[in-house]
Amino acid sequence: MRSRLGQALAVVSLAGALSCAGWIQDGWGQQRKTVRAPTAAETGETSKVYKVNNWTIGLAGGTLEGTFIRLAAEASRIVNDPDQMRVLPVITQGAIDNVRDLLYLRGIDVAITNADVLEHFKTLEKIPNIEKRIHFISELVVSEVHLLVRPEINSIQDLEGKKVSFHTQGAGSAVTAPILFKRLGVNVEAVYINNVIALEKMKTGEFAGLVSNSAKPQDLFTKFKNEQGFKFLPLPIEKFDEYYIPSEFTSEDYPGYVKPGEKVETLAVQSVLAVYNWPRESDRYRRLERFVEFYFDRFEALHKPPNHPKWKSVNLAAKVPGWTRYVVAEEKLKSVARVKATAGAKKEPETPVEASLNRQKGRTTPPAVAGDQEKLFQQFLEWNKKQGK
Repeated sequence: MRSRLGQALAVVSLAGALSCAGWIQDGWGQQRKTVRAPTAAETGETSKVYKVNNWTIGLAGGTLEGTFIRLAAEASRIVNDPDQMRVLPVITQGAIDNVRDLLYLRGIDVAITNADVLEHFKTLEKIPNIEKRIHFISELVVSEVHLLVRPEINSIQDLEGKKVSFHTQGAGSAVTAPILFKRLGVNVEAVYINNVIALEKMKTGEFAGLVSNSAKPQDLFTKFKNEQGFKFLPLPIEKFDEYYIPSEFTSEDYPGYVKPGEKVETLAVQSVLAVYNWPRESDRYRRLERFVEFYFDRFEALHKPPNHPKWKSVNLAAKVPGWTRYVVAEEKLKSVARVKATAGAKKEPETPVEASLNRQKGRTTPPAVAGDQEKLFQQFLEWNKKQGK
């Protein structure tokens, strides 16, 4: 009589044999034949597989209701080129998860995130050598901090002990919101939930408010009929460090929340187009090299409608405190500078990259943009210098 071990081995062997023969056993102990789809190699399509994957990279964006996914889609649109470059914008949870995806998820080479997220990974998650592994291609738009509250809430202190949504774990708001309330000395009951749901819970009074980081105007608020009288609370710049800059909301940004002629002061955090620091000899470096080339050369197309108006405020040559520029982007900027120097006095229209270089060196005036974010940022830099930081 065979032992139980022998019987088990026999069953495993039979299952393996049936599987190899194209047979499997269903939940009722019956064998049925499986139909396996032919591989690309078997159908003679290997060359097509290579062609589709050869110049493809993934770009981590954000949630559907946020601005990051829109920026990712618009950037991919101007970079995409038949047979030469294909960028796949990916819906994600947001700024924190995007950096994790750069580190660990196959196929993600570029991501949009916030500048303060890098500090989060350094100090809280303590990722080894994070500043050497994650670099940036260029700054992007600034993301305003939206602190939306119910009508009976008139100050930050009124939120003490009440439920406030910090958005989903992995989003940029999940980094900024704890800093926000800690600096202001207010203890709230933090809830990590999608802000679309949080907005509904504010209607019933279950939540007193929510925090959302995103470039204004944000669809989450503009597409919401504010019949309940929700409002944005002002946030003071003087209590926050160099990762944040001053900004404001007006009735032009949010006509359903801010009265004509009034302003609501708030904070904004710089976002960046981040990249994994692939070595030169790698295949991913080769792809990113082309992505950077196309992104810089075609950047002017992002200034045109229907793209987000804040693309006009992006300075390709601007530095981001605490971040290292990716070597390919650094070399691109230097090559543009060399061409400009060689051209001498020859009068030709500036390319977008040249205009960015000139703005960085203070030789031209930045273009006017919605919300005057560039002007506010320059004012902040001047204020920051006076503080001796």
